[in-house]
Amino acid sequence: MRDPGHDDLRQALQALQAALGPHTAADWAAPAGTLDWSCRDTAAHIAHDLIAYAGQLAAAPDDAYLPYDLTVRPDATTTQLLQIVTAAGGLLATALAAADPALRAWHWGPCDPSGFAAMGMAETLLHTHDITRTLNPAWHPPADQAALILHRLFPDAPDGAPAAVLLWCTGRGDLPDRPRRMTWTWRAARG
Repeated sequence: MRDPGHDDLRQALQALQAALGPHTAADWAAPAGTLDWSCRDTAAHIAHDLIAYAGQLAAAPDDAYLPYDLTVRPDATTTQLLQIVTAAGGLLATALAAADPALRAWHWGPCDPSGFAAMGMAETLLHTHDITRTLNPAWHPPADQAALILHRLFPDAPDGAPAAVLLWCTGRGDLPDRPRRMTWTWRAARG
């Protein structure tokens, strides 16, 4: 299986918009599924991580995250919030498209562009899933995108339906004959 790239991240952003766009009039102050964050704060977190990953790729620090944060203004509408997520994701996709595959930037070790693509996809799709537990419970991450995330970030993942396995790997779902995960980490660093 191939490693994910900028086009895969753009597809994850399209999946987010399709899942959440029809629900902008809902109560985004409600908790996002089982998270302590609201739906609004969870969407802002997605944007924050995407912009942080773009910055890491652009500056290529080798020992830490750059010391900046994204702030979403309190008066931003839900529609604007989803535009902010799209903008942050677009910046990451552009950085991924421009990055030399040999580039390494810090994410708990040296991480290549495919690792940042997979993490951007994971943040986008997993937190979309969290928000949809409240706004659109029938939604699940697309299988092809979940498979790419599993391939790059969870190489020891068990066999099974990719979306279900991804949710299990991140403590969001159950798999037969396996206890639910209470803690987890992904492996983005690649020397």
